[in-house]
Formats: sequence, C-alpha cells, structure tokens
Amino acid sequence: MDDEILDFQIESHTDAIIKVIGVGGGGGNAVNHMYEGGIHDVSFALCNTDNQALMKSPVPVKVQLGENTTGGLGAGNKPEIARKAAEESVGLIEDLLNDGTRMVFITAGMGGGTGTGAAPVVARVAKEMGILTVGIVTIPFVFEGSRKIVQALKGVEEIAKNVDALLVINNERLRDIYSDLTMLNAFAKADDTLATAAKSIAEIITVHGHVNL
Repeated sequence: MDDEILDFQIESHTDAIIKVIGVGGGGGNAVNHMYEGGIHDVSFALCNTDNQALMKSPVPVKVQLGENTTGGLGAGNKPEIARKAAEESVGLIEDLLNDGTRMVFITAGMGGGTGTGAAPVVARVAKEMGILTVGIVTIPFVFEGSRKIVQALKGVEEIAKNVDALLVINNERLRDIYSDLTMLNAFAKADDTLATAAKSIAEIITVHGHVNL
C-alpha cells in the first residue's frame, strides 16, 4: 500500500454500494453497533470462524469462515488457523461482495485469531475483485501482553498489503484519553471507538458524495 491521496469518487445516490464487513470478534462487535445505529446507503456483513458469535449478532448477513477448518468453534487465538479458514471460504467471500459493492470497509481487532488471520484474506479478495478497500483495525491494550501486540502488528502488516487505505487505532491511547477507563469497560470502549471511526468515514462518503480522503 503506497502513501497517496485517494479520490474516493463514489456516487452517494446508489443503493448500498458501500459495505462494512466486521471480521472476528472485535470487528463483529463494531459492526453490530453500527448496524443498530444505521448508516444511510451502507450494507453490513460479518465474517467469523465462531458460529456462536455469528448467531448472537443482529446483523442478518453472515459468513461462517472455515466450516471444515474450525467446525464453527473459532480460531483459538491462532491467526494461522483463521487464515486457513478464510482461504477455505474464499468463494463465500466473493459471493458476499459480488452484489455491486464498489467500496468495502473491513473492521477487525488485531491480536487475536480471526481478525488477525482472516481480515487480510477478506481484504485481498476484495482488492482482486477491483473493489476500493479500506481497513480499519485496532491494536491491543498493553495489559493484553506483548505476545498479542506482536501478533497484532504482524496482522497490520499483512492487511496493509491488501488495502487501498488503512486506519490503525491504538487502543492504549484510549487509556490516555479516558483516564477513568477500567479493564472491565476498556474493551467495550475499544469496540465503540472502532465503530465510530468506520461510521464517520462511511458517512463522509455517503452524505457528501465525491470526497478526497
């Protein structure tokens, strides 16, 4: 991904040509928030290896990744398992995007299994289909441990290869901004911040039409 000004020339009057896909737990939570709030001319979808998480979501469009690879039980915080699951489901991802989608936002929390391993595959498929692809991802709080942070940074590096633009939100900065943030509500605030970022950018496109980002 080269550093450049992207001219996102998307006509706002066309129905649902912009799609927001939440990949994994964090991305899925963000999309759940956005779906319940609603955004004009935007459609929503979830991709996850965890079938139970998919079933709990109010979002109607869902793709279970890697049914044979994980059996619907999640990736167990192992990005390589999630990557394999996503590769198994490339056809389903293509079907998800093959509905006139011209721009896609991929939201994910980096550091765990599915978001880290599968989001780069979803992004690659979108790019190969000629869809303008934007990644919006988070990296973990320091208290989650160095292993998870290192894993997250590798995921960021991978998704960066397959998107036109990438926004990375450092969750640790939330603790600087919200000094009263507890460990208990930190993850909810991170999901909410991810949702707000994706919603804000999507609405710039849908409300204002031709915009340079």
